[in-house]
Amino acid sequence: MKIKKLSFQIKKAGISQLATIALCTLALSACNAELDNTAPSPFVQVENGRFELNGAPYHYAGANYWYGAYLAATDKPRLIRELDLMRARGITNLRVLALSEASALSRSVSPAVITTPEQYTAELQQGLDILLAEMAARDMKAVLYLTNFWQWSGGMSQYLVWHQDAELDDPDVSGKWDEYIENTTDFYRCAPCQTQYLDAASNLIERTNSVTSNVYRNDPTIMAWQLANEPRSGGANYNPERATDYIRWVRESAAAIKSMAPSQLVSSGSEGLAGSQEQAEVYLKAHDTPAIDYLTVHLWVKNWGWFDARKPEQTYDNALENATRYLDTHVQIASDLNKPLVLEEFGVERDGGSFSPESGTTYRDKFLTAIYTRIEQDVTSGGPFAGSNFWTFSGYGRSGNSEYQWQPGNDFLGDPPQEPQGLNSVFDSDISTLEIIQSHADTIGAAATEQQVSIP
Repeated sequence: MKIKKLSFQIKKAGISQLATIALCTLALSACNAELDNTAPSPFVQVENGRFELNGAPYHYAGANYWYGAYLAATDKPRLIRELDLMRARGITNLRVLALSEASALSRSVSPAVITTPEQYTAELQQGLDILLAEMAARDMKAVLYLTNFWQWSGGMSQYLVWHQDAELDDPDVSGKWDEYIENTTDFYRCAPCQTQYLDAASNLIERTNSVTSNVYRNDPTIMAWQLANEPRSGGANYNPERATDYIRWVRESAAAIKSMAPSQLVSSGSEGLAGSQEQAEVYLKAHDTPAIDYLTVHLWVKNWGWFDARKPEQTYDNALENATRYLDTHVQIASDLNKPLVLEEFGVERDGGSFSPESGTTYRDKFLTAIYTRIEQDVTSGGPFAGSNFWTFSGYGRSGNSEYQWQPGNDFLGDPPQEPQGLNSVFDSDISTLEIIQSHADTIGAAATEQQVSIP
C-alpha cells in the first residue's frame, strides 16, 4: 500500500515515469531486504558502498572480452580454451558487448546483433547464451554493455541513421573525430532512438537463455547491465545544454534498466572525467542517483597523450604520475558518493608500438604492476576500488593479415575492428603479463578473505 501511495504522489509531482519506476523498484527492494536481511545473495550487491557476493566482500581481477558472444557463436572450442585460461589466471569478471548495430561505416564489426530496429541475429543471441552458460560453469561474472558511443559496433550513431536519416561522416576515413563525437550526442535527444534502445534492452533482459533456461534478469552470472561503452557528454567545446541532456539520459536510462532488472547492478560505462569533458560536475550529477550502483573509470595514457611507446623512457614516469592522479580523483569522487569504483579499461601498447604477439611487453607489464598496486592499496585499506577489467584479452586469436587490420572472417581479437589487431591485446603467449594478472587476483582475493574474517 505504501509503495502504491508513493508512486501516486510522485506522478502528481510531475517526476518522469522512468524515475517513478526506479523509485518504486528501489522501495520494493528495500522492503524485501527488511523481510530477509540475513540470506546471502548469489547476485553481486552493493552494501555500504562496497560490492558483496554471497554475503562476503567481492573484489575481482577482470578483463575486457567484447567479442565473447561472437566467439561463442563461431568458435566454441576456442571460447572454452580461453575461458579456462582466464579462470586459471584468476580472471573472474568479463566486460562483454551484448548488443551491436549493423552499420555501413568502414570499420564496424560484422555481423551485428541488431540488423534493423526490429530484427536480431539469432546466432549471436545464442552466442551470448552460450557464453553466459560457460561463464556460470566457471563461477565468473559478466558486465554486459547495451550499446556503444563509438562506431566500431554500430552504436549510437547507427540509431541516428535509423531514426533521423543522419548521414554521419565516417571518422575512420575523414579523421574528424570531434565532429563525430558532437553528432553522436544527438542520440540523447532522439526520442525514437531512446524507444528502440530501451526496447532492445528489455528484449535482452527478458530473454530466456536457450542453454540454461534462465531468464537473463534472474541470472546471477550477470553482475551488471551497462548503459553503453564510453558514453560522452560532448566533444572539445563544452556545451551546458548538451551536458544536461547527457546527464538526464544517464539517470533516466539507468532508472529504466534498474526497473527491468532489479536484482542486478547498473552502471554507466563512463570513462570518468575524460568522458565528461573534464567537468567534474557533469560526472557527479550523472552518477548521483540510486539507479547507478557503482562508478566506472577508464585510463588511456597513450590516447590522452601521456605515453609514447616509441619514447618510453622519456614519457613513462610522467604518464604514471598523471594516471595515478587521475585515479586518485575518481577514488575521491566514489568515496564522496559512497559507491564502489571499477577501473574497467586500461592498458599500454606492446614494446615499440608493435602489434605482433612476438614482441615484448616490458612497459605494459610495468604499467599493469603499478596500477594493480594502486588498486590493491585501496582494497586493503577499505577504499572504494572494487575491481578492474584490463583492456584487452585476445587469448588464442591471431591477426589474419600482415596489415593488422580486421576483415570479416578474421579471428576476433580484443582490439575492436577500428584498431590495429594486436594493439592492446594480451595473448595466451604473454606469460609475464598473465603472471602479473594472476598475482594481482591472488592479492585482492586474500584481502577479501581477510575483510570477511574481520567482519563481526
